[in-house]
Amino acid sequence: MENSTGKPLTYSSAGVDLEAGEMAVSKIRSKVQSTFSREVVSDIGGFAGMFAPDLSGYVEPVFVSSTDGVGTKAMVATWANIYDSIGIDLVAMCVDDLVCTGAKPLFMLDYISIGKLDPDQIEKLVGGIADGCIMAGASLIGGEMAEHPGAMEKGEFDLAGFAVGVVDRSKAWGSHRVRSGDKLIGLASPNLRSNGFSLARASLFGSSSVGEIKKLGSEPAWPGSPKSLFEVVMEPSVIYSQAISSISEKNLVNSCAHITGGGMPGNLPRSLPDGLSAKIQADSFEVPRIFKEIQEKGGISDEEMFRVFNMGVGMILSIDHSAEVAIRSHIESSSIPTYLLGTVEETGGGVNFV
Repeated sequence: MENSTGKPLTYSSAGVDLEAGEMAVSKIRSKVQSTFSREVVSDIGGFAGMFAPDLSGYVEPVFVSSTDGVGTKAMVATWANIYDSIGIDLVAMCVDDLVCTGAKPLFMLDYISIGKLDPDQIEKLVGGIADGCIMAGASLIGGEMAEHPGAMEKGEFDLAGFAVGVVDRSKAWGSHRVRSGDKLIGLASPNLRSNGFSLARASLFGSSSVGEIKKLGSEPAWPGSPKSLFEVVMEPSVIYSQAISSISEKNLVNSCAHITGGGMPGNLPRSLPDGLSAKIQADSFEVPRIFKEIQEKGGISDEEMFRVFNMGVGMILSIDHSAEVAIRSHIESSSIPTYLLGTVEETGGGVNFV
């Protein structure tokens, strides 16, 4: 059976632009190289990234890995035509998972799938990933771009990331270290990061057409806001890994929970042993305005909001009760506000707000 055009098929006529791919690689080369540490022993353009870690300071080094994406925040980025910050979200979702073990991030790889390859769009996306890697202290040593004509529309994209870190086995954090009486320290998150966007989109934009969404998104986020709704919801994630992994005395921290999809109730118990629960003072942290807007516009219950969003707390540390001043001072020196949220107690498990 012949194709309908009567002309020989090429990759280009099938929707894949090899020249655009080559142009995109040339545009991102310097951005990727800007993340390289001296431990990177390969360059962009090879078939695999090579990394020679300096393990001289470790007694029993353990490699830690994580993978994640940016979810449907990618849809909002397309509507808003904002592509230079979502790469930071990708890095945050990956490295802030692995630092929950106390690990230091080493390197990262990315995967970009896109409907129609636009070198300028790729440059912005990878530029954001490079910026995030620099913030995290990780090298971007490889990645892949895949054009998916027919499966994705022009402008549509998705991001996935893969990160690797290292920690001394004896110093690794986890639920096995947590004791009743530990204090819970929250690290502030001023925005949505990249979690809960399916609910956020349903609340803020409903079933509006793309044209209506673009109009709504260009208006002030709320009365008196200096930023548009798009600008607010596209604010990039705080990356906590540098502040967390640079804590010099690892034994002061017992466990760490990254508050992503599932909120505090879904994530904090993962860092606690069976039989212990988290007692959280409900008024101990500030809930950013954007969450209140989402809740009011969608008529969403408090329970559902806390089950989906971070609500202003992006990470929670369980620490020795005597370490509060040292830990909070260290983290706040990185310009990340902290909260004393509550304590770990022997009350059966879960998260209890009081």
